[in-house]
Amino acid sequence: MIHKRAQYFFRHLKGDFSAGIVVFLVALPLCLGIALASGAPLFSGLIAGLVGGLIVSWLSGSQLSVSGPAAGLTVIVFNAIETLGSFQGLLVAGVLAGIMQLALGYLRAGIIGAFFPSAVIKGMLAAIGLILIMKQIPHATGYHTSYEGDEGYMRDTAESSFFDLFDAFSGITLGAVVISAIALLLLVIWERPWFKKQSLLKLIPGPLVAVTWGIAYNLIAMQFAPAWAVGEKHMVRLPVSAQASDFFNNFMFPDFSYLANPQIYIIAVTLAIIASLETLLSLEATDKLDPLKRLAPTNRELKAQGVGNIISGLLGGLPITAVIVRSSANINAGGKTSLSCFIHGLCLLLSVMFFAHYLNYIPLACLSAILLHTGYKLAKPSLFIELYRKGMSQLLPFVITVLAILLTDLLKGMAIGVFVGLFFVIKANYSEAMIMTKNGAQYLLSFNKDVSFLNKALLRKLILSIEENSSVTIDASRANFIDHDILETIEDFLTTAPDDNISVEIIDLYGKEKINKREAAIV
Repeated sequence: MIHKRAQYFFRHLKGDFSAGIVVFLVALPLCLGIALASGAPLFSGLIAGLVGGLIVSWLSGSQLSVSGPAAGLTVIVFNAIETLGSFQGLLVAGVLAGIMQLALGYLRAGIIGAFFPSAVIKGMLAAIGLILIMKQIPHATGYHTSYEGDEGYMRDTAESSFFDLFDAFSGITLGAVVISAIALLLLVIWERPWFKKQSLLKLIPGPLVAVTWGIAYNLIAMQFAPAWAVGEKHMVRLPVSAQASDFFNNFMFPDFSYLANPQIYIIAVTLAIIASLETLLSLEATDKLDPLKRLAPTNRELKAQGVGNIISGLLGGLPITAVIVRSSANINAGGKTSLSCFIHGLCLLLSVMFFAHYLNYIPLACLSAILLHTGYKLAKPSLFIELYRKGMSQLLPFVITVLAILLTDLLKGMAIGVFVGLFFVIKANYSEAMIMTKNGAQYLLSFNKDVSFLNKALLRKLILSIEENSSVTIDASRANFIDHDILETIEDFLTTAPDDNISVEIIDLYGKEKINKREAAIV
């Protein structure tokens, strides 16, 4: 068994290694930026990324999901630190939230993720793609206000990103534009079918080429054309340790005296619920993007996230969730197994301990190009056309989910999308559960599937349309369940039918409801 598993990972090692590097390059500035936005020590974001990559990747049942600090939790974390007056108090809340997530996993609460309609999940992915594009264009042009919200869904960051999109064109840095434009062009070229057929070039991932281009360009520009180079504020900024052992001095431990503070439990419950919902949404979306169409066990994911948050809290890290931006970057870069997520965590560890100085040569414009390319793949026009061709029942939940997420945030937008999706499900069930056909004075009323109280109004409408002096056959042979309200409506019809000289034949109606079987009078 172990030998077969090792063979499986080895078979995909090439793709997983390059994907892990790409996810690492995307995750690095986000870990730092999310910590900054949360009002937490910068190193806490890196610890959360390390735990997500090195530990959760093996505990999770998902082969492609990437976990780490999430921008969607920044407001909660920021307010929690202010409320408690201490980051160490937040760490206690993170540990408690992890314990709650672990319990949710054992209680099989992961089933919630299966109730999100496919069109709504696709809408979420498209909305995230559009958010990425809006947030990354300013960085790609050298207009850097902040990096912390680059995968966030909060209303304030969405609004600020929209205005930043316009401000970006008044604060263009020529060097950043050159770097991002050519990096994006390289990424597009690397995806072309004829390019992928080249055996040698196929071994080199496009995002790595984009990053290499950015570093090389900037070093040459600094030497020969400083005006076209990008400055330090447009580069990756990773804390540099004098020696590897300094890494361990950055850990911070929770202060469990905060367990006496009632606020800690309110914060912990909030973190557990929001982190679990974001994780389940990200997992559902990742499964949709998986080219191998694998399904991740949701309960196991909740347990993995719970263990991850417990460890992250104990070591001084931010709360973590499964994050769709890094997961989609992993898939787009060619990741196939959980090894790619582990490699991203390993790269984070090695970079912080040994290579921080060299990584600070990477222009943020390179990473912006990678995320712009990822955003386009998530929200490409062909997706909208595909949903349009499937009809309004698929298009409207998709479009409304996209708009709702852009105008509010991820969780509120998804709630609106699910509500709209359920409306179309109920509508379809309402119209398709029963069909009545007429042939002269003979009527056939067929029940095609589960018939619930939601179909009661339609049944009454059909019964009222039956003319006098006719015959009716009610065929329920294809129905698996018939609601008690439906049976009562039919029995009322059986009572009044003789008054209009209507004869009724019943086929396989009783015994499918959760009431005592009653004999039907066949008239």
